Amino acid sequence: MRTALLLGVLLLACSVPAVAQTPPVPSPSSTSAPPAAPGDPAGRVTVPEPSAKAVSYYRSGNVLWAVTTIWGLLIPAVFLWTGLSARIRSWASAIGRKWFFVIAVYFVLFTLITFVIDLPLSYYAGFVREHAYGLSNQTFSKWASDELKSLMVGLIVGVLVFWVPYLLLRKSPRRWWLYTGLLAIPFIVITLLVEPIWIDPLFNKFGPMKDQTLEAQILALADRAGIGGSRVFEVAKSEDTKAVNAYVTGVGGTKRIVLWDTIIAALEPRELLVVMGHEMGHYVLHHIWKLIAFFSALILLTLYAAHRAAGWLLHRYHDRFGFSELADVASLPLILLLMNVASFAVSPIALSVQRHFEHEADRFGLEITRDNHAAAMAFVKLQQENLGVPRPGALYKWWRASHPPVGERIDFSNDYRPWETGAPLIYGDRFSTR
Repeated sequence: MRTALLLGVLLLACSVPAVAQTPPVPSPSSTSAPPAAPGDPAGRVTVPEPSAKAVSYYRSGNVLWAVTTIWGLLIPAVFLWTGLSARIRSWASAIGRKWFFVIAVYFVLFTLITFVIDLPLSYYAGFVREHAYGLSNQTFSKWASDELKSLMVGLIVGVLVFWVPYLLLRKSPRRWWLYTGLLAIPFIVITLLVEPIWIDPLFNKFGPMKDQTLEAQILALADRAGIGGSRVFEVAKSEDTKAVNAYVTGVGGTKRIVLWDTIIAALEPRELLVVMGHEMGHYVLHHIWKLIAFFSALILLTLYAAHRAAGWLLHRYHDRFGFSELADVASLPLILLLMNVASFAVSPIALSVQRHFEHEADRFGLEITRDNHAAAMAFVKLQQENLGVPRPGALYKWWRASHPPVGERIDFSNDYRPWETGAPLIYGDRFSTR
């Protein structure tokens, strides 16, 4: 989640990773096509070796991840250790005077300052590096516009909700972490309802699918999966990126199937239908709700850890920090720092849960389509499009990977064929038969 929005919702909106997200990607020409039996839908697809550019992207990505992780700890620490946060609080008190307005002014000032500090790194990671590897079509003006829009959304959301944790800190200094964590649950649900309708269209154009035949096939697959009444949207993402993505999002009346125009161009219809079966699997298997429950528990755990650690730090360093209690709005960098440390510590657990859900969705997509060759070829193309490394190191998998390695997914697509032996399907009761 972007910095401004993270600060805006504070701990109330700790991000839930998108279950359907596909990593950023470059053009398929970067890797040669893998050997496979031409025209043989049962042919085993070989996992392609990564290109030199893919290996370079992988290694530089690891470095960037380490830098951004350290950066996320260093910046709030500087705000604390230099007393800058306390000075911002004093400026906010002089401007806002009353408690609510002091909170709002502090949030706005803190967000703007961190936005400016983060800007060089954001520019490199989101614009320079993506262009250097051939991943991005985005103009500088579009990138800058998206950054400003994200900042504005973060400021608006932050002003609306930022005061809530600090009210809880004032009213219940011993239980604030519990109440804040519980309030995160409805906030996340509301975000899922609002984001597809109001937020996503701020950044890209959503419209009906141009290929009506393909749309009819997707809707027929959705009906088989029990996702009736869905709408299909095509997103004009090619103006920004060469990345490919598709997902099912929203709940209730905001439920929708979304495809980027880049994935429609990159995959054959059969391959695209397997990908859509995967995304529908997330919805049918209730992964969104399971992730909300899981991350709500993690939020409570990390908030409690931050609460306990903050007491010791305030007792020892309150003179340097310029405040002596968490209810002081100047404590925001301290809470963010402790939350970042706790989040880093539990990342392997969170990522392993996400990988498990992704594997379940892969199985669902295969069972509902029974098209192993198309599934394997889709993952091969995703590897090529994403400058992916099919079998990354263990540290990458534990600390960065929200999806199983693409090499494992290709192997699974080749091998999983229970219908050929008469074995029962794991999710056969979740969709209608052909």
